[in-house]
Amino acid sequence: MKTSWRAASLVATAASVLALTTACGQDKATTPASSAQNVGATAAADGYGNPGSGTTTGAGNGYGADGNQASDSGAKAVPAGKLTVSDNADLGKVLTDGAGLTLYRFDKDTANPPKTNCDGDCATTWPPVPADDATAGAGIDKALLGEVSRPDGSKQLTIGGWPAYRYAKDVNPGDVNGQGVGGKWYALAPNGKKASLSSLPGLSVRKDAKLGNVVVDKNGMTVYRFMKDQAWPKSVSNCLGACLEKWPAVDPVSADNTKGVKKKGLMPFTRSDGKEQMSVNCWPIYTFSGDKAPGDTNGQGVGGTWYAVSPDGKPVGAPGN
Repeated sequence: MKTSWRAASLVATAASVLALTTACGQDKATTPASSAQNVGATAAADGYGNPGSGTTTGAGNGYGADGNQASDSGAKAVPAGKLTVSDNADLGKVLTDGAGLTLYRFDKDTANPPKTNCDGDCATTWPPVPADDATAGAGIDKALLGEVSRPDGSKQLTIGGWPAYRYAKDVNPGDVNGQGVGGKWYALAPNGKKASLSSLPGLSVRKDAKLGNVVVDKNGMTVYRFMKDQAWPKSVSNCLGACLEKWPAVDPVSADNTKGVKKKGLMPFTRSDGKEQMSVNCWPIYTFSGDKAPGDTNGQGVGGTWYAVSPDGKPVGAPGN
């Protein structure tokens, strides 16, 4: 695989861990907002994720998926190269090929024993990943790499026993347009399982298109601050009783299970009801029951007292901040 292709790979680097040293609220630094956002798309499709009879998927994508081929035998297989791990804000850790393109698995396949059930038109839309030149990059157990024989005699890469595919509509590194297509196609995690938000750290940072950098929990749900709470001289939550039904308190998270969140003042505290709650920069943090999916920010600005949390613990978009 050429170096120029590898340079396109969206390999996330772990944030350096800072010491948890100070009393609550001594750090006042701010973090600039960003307007970028990852997009995980799904598409109307048949049982194999094909876009439908007579519909093309676009020529020139390198995989021969132009809607005119009836099988995978006529398309030149694109080498896998050195496999890498990419951090996706919506899916967690995702397996990518040497060019940074997302790899997928198919629910109609089997892993034990490995068997592919995607051939013909299916393999045009979902090009099988060749096994011959695939190597394991950082964060990938090479023992999980294997191969399975396809109907045409070629060898397809398997990850944890699951045959690996690309998606014809993914044309740029980091694209995840195949995620959830037909309810049967899912991005691969580095261990061969379906990529999911459970792969995210206990707390991490998501780039929201409107709010910039905001903290999310292990499920990718937006984290909020309550302006009536207190951080100094100690953390105090004033969200009690029925309030907690709408704004569930975030459970304690170890500092080494976070990414991108400032470590200073990142600690749990004991609430007045005796339960433990997590804080960022010593401010109690919550999720919102009105957020139904990862990336939702329906709690932003509610009552003029609830705001998403920046990586340094400040309320995003609150007056005076």
